[in-house]
Amino acid sequence: MAGVILPDTGRGTAGEAGGGGGVRQARRPEVATARKLRRMMSLPEVLLWERLRGGSVGAKFRRQHPIGPYVVDFYCREGRLIVEVDGEVHNRGERTTRDAVREAFLRENGFRFFRTPAADVLRDPDAVAQSIAALVECLLHQPAAGPPPRAGEEL
Repeated sequence: MAGVILPDTGRGTAGEAGGGGGVRQARRPEVATARKLRRMMSLPEVLLWERLRGGSVGAKFRRQHPIGPYVVDFYCREGRLIVEVDGEVHNRGERTTRDAVREAFLRENGFRFFRTPAADVLRDPDAVAQSIAALVECLLHQPAAGPPPRAGEEL
């Protein structure tokens, strides 16, 4: 049998018959996790993604994007902005501690956060997307840090 694609797996049988190929393994486990999470997005994440994709809020976003050892819900590279949709699970058990450690790591590495409850996205996804668009606008059009240029120095 010469390399048949198995339904619903995206994988072939070439490796099974000894014909080479085989299943390619992800080098970083968070990449495999991100791919899995993209296929299993929650309803609030899907609703928000429909409004963020394609740069419709003024910048390009990636969904379920790996950063270091973590996978974030949405990431805007231009503004180094992470958008997290927090469901009820984020308020239970040791999840709050894990989230705090994760956020501290990402903030220490220069990332900014926008957290929104999943209930807010379900209630009005357009309003949440507009809030994100306003934040992106601020982040991308901030004046440079430091004093203004002296007379005759501006370009």
